[in-house]
Amino acid sequence: MVNGGSDGAGSGGGPERVASEETTDVTGVSIDLNADLGEGFGRWTLTDDERLLSVITSANVACGFHAGDAVTMRRVCALAVEQDVRIGAQVSYRDLAGFGRRAMDVPADELAAEVAYQIGALEVFARAAGARVAYVKPHGALYNRVVGDEEQARAVVEGVLLAGGPLPVLGLPGSRLHACAVEAGLPVVAEAFADRAYTADGTLVPRGRESAVIHDPDTVVERSLAMARSRTVTSHCGRTLSVRAASLCLHGDTPGSVELARRVRARLEEAGVRVEAFT
Repeated sequence: MVNGGSDGAGSGGGPERVASEETTDVTGVSIDLNADLGEGFGRWTLTDDERLLSVITSANVACGFHAGDAVTMRRVCALAVEQDVRIGAQVSYRDLAGFGRRAMDVPADELAAEVAYQIGALEVFARAAGARVAYVKPHGALYNRVVGDEEQARAVVEGVLLAGGPLPVLGLPGSRLHACAVEAGLPVVAEAFADRAYTADGTLVPRGRESAVIHDPDTVVERSLAMARSRTVTSHCGRTLSVRAASLCLHGDTPGSVELARRVRARLEEAGVRVEAFT
């Protein structure tokens, strides 16, 4: 089974159903913008890291298991510090060939060690650049798995604890990952996806379906504003859902991603929403 991106799709997580009108008062409203960066390897590159870092406030940096290498991690960390962007460890199953999008069965103790290993690798380059790893976010198949899988979610949390420090965990609201993180005393940060379709129960429509990804830039921009301002999103079947997220994911591996990210940020700021890091 191949799952897409760094977004989750599964049972046990996601927004709640609500029936509310859009809030127009944005006093005190803020949102973080995160994107996946450093997703290259050797001479191969995928994301436009430098230009995206001029727009976003939090960078999910690939730590070498699904993409990324030492040189790339060092470069992205240095660029992030220059732009005052928070550095997050984007941890994954060990799956370079599949870009971390293939479902895998990894023993819990092994996964915990590998999560800690990835965080530690990125921490070296973050500290060399004058910063620290500020949070952790799973990628791809691992993100999907920990929405509903208790054992794998606990393994990720154990890995964060092994790496040292109470790092916030960024992920889908209502997921097992967040529940396990809270139980372990770790801060959790809920995120939303403006370019992904939501099901009626608040999870993301799997990427294998034709309607899973929203390609129209105008729609993505307006959904971003609704998520930040009224904390709502319309599901693929027309139901209004609550998305009380502190961070909005902007995918950096899609065509025109930089321009779209700029449009999203400009629209948010134009509406009076503060764009700032959650940590």
